[in-house]
Amino acid sequence: MESSNFKRMRFGGCYLNSIACKCLALFGFALVLRSVSLPTFSVYDYYGIYTPKTNTSAARSQGSSLPGNVKFGIRVDKFLEVPQIVWGLNNQKIAFARACLTAKMLNRTLLMPSLSASLFYKEVDLLQPIYFDKVFKFDHFNSHCQGSVRLGRYSEISNNTDSSVELPKGSGRRWTVERDMEQLRQYSTDPFDSYEVIKITGKNPFLWPDHWPVEDYAKIFDSLVLVDDIAKDVEKVVSKIRERGGKVRGDTDTGSSGFPYMAVHMRIEKDWMIHCKKLEQRQNISEICSSKDEIMERVHNVRDLQTPMVIYLAVADTLLEDNFIFDGWKEGFHPVEKHRLGVYDIYERYPYLIQSAIDYEVCLKADVFVGNSFSTFSSLIALQRTQKMINMGVKRSCGIKVRWPSYAYNILGESNGPQLWMTNMSDSSLQAISYGTNKMCLINIPGAATVDLDA
Repeated sequence: MESSNFKRMRFGGCYLNSIACKCLALFGFALVLRSVSLPTFSVYDYYGIYTPKTNTSAARSQGSSLPGNVKFGIRVDKFLEVPQIVWGLNNQKIAFARACLTAKMLNRTLLMPSLSASLFYKEVDLLQPIYFDKVFKFDHFNSHCQGSVRLGRYSEISNNTDSSVELPKGSGRRWTVERDMEQLRQYSTDPFDSYEVIKITGKNPFLWPDHWPVEDYAKIFDSLVLVDDIAKDVEKVVSKIRERGGKVRGDTDTGSSGFPYMAVHMRIEKDWMIHCKKLEQRQNISEICSSKDEIMERVHNVRDLQTPMVIYLAVADTLLEDNFIFDGWKEGFHPVEKHRLGVYDIYERYPYLIQSAIDYEVCLKADVFVGNSFSTFSSLIALQRTQKMINMGVKRSCGIKVRWPSYAYNILGESNGPQLWMTNMSDSSLQAISYGTNKMCLINIPGAATVDLDA
């Protein structure tokens, strides 16, 4: 009787002893099992980025929780292509970071962009393209940015010629930040998102509207590490500077790594002076341009500076043949540049972009850095040095002595010296870095512990 009743039990309108119903029951049981054992995925987070949300218990038991087309949260079968990145080294760094953050929003792998080895602004035909991995470490970048940004190679794209769509960047005053963001949101959904490659056309990424906070840019910059051959040449230059420090102090036993040095990014070229004078008139401020004498006077008055001190002058090549940059320094200040150090042969082996990258690293590694807050080169160095101090727990920059201080010589600080300079990492965009600022001294840095460093 029990057997007869069991055979008559219904499931979804059919008897369990039928073959079709048994299959239906097994399928339902499989769906339930899948829902409790596999990870679930949300579609978009605040920026419209596809972000996997993992079922914790399932992740522990299964190990990997991401689908095959996603690596560390970034899709590996969807790509973003951007125009060639041009202009100066640090304009290119900003443009590259902006392209990375755009790819992140679209949840796409950024196809390794072409940088520009030469410095030409209008003569596009004279630009010398150079791939990113000839300057910076490709694998290190992906490892350091794991989970947020991914670089890919063109060899990863399929051979389907119909798998790409163009995203034309708008221009002009009517193309607002809001309109640009709306366009990006549109391209993060179908039908555009179904294409394997989205190709952004139009302006170079430095000129794109800025949607990203300084902290996001800082993570990208921190992931840019020079390839080994260039990094070794940086160390040769730094070693020469520190060796000179030993000579001026009369100490040759400590070793080349033991002597501090200051780096000064001296912007006094004719084209810069013309540009900064116009900028002062346009912005109605008088703290952008600095003469050589003003720079020297403020460097002489850097707080708590111990002399004798070697001063590495990061200057344009047009000034290297003119000895006037060495005139007027006070006793105890020993200015040097590429020629006087005997390292010019290192620089002349490389194109402009890599020469600038070497100088950037030399300034970044200096014990003290002094630059111009309206120079992108100086501003990015100050940003990375600020991040370095934040990592050490420094919460404020006013009124305390810090390791690896940076100063802006175009702004008057204490005792007629340059203004102590830390980047505001809580800024909502890179405006101050890209175009300059006269706001230097931070009382508090969000997210940092309170630690006063007196050494």
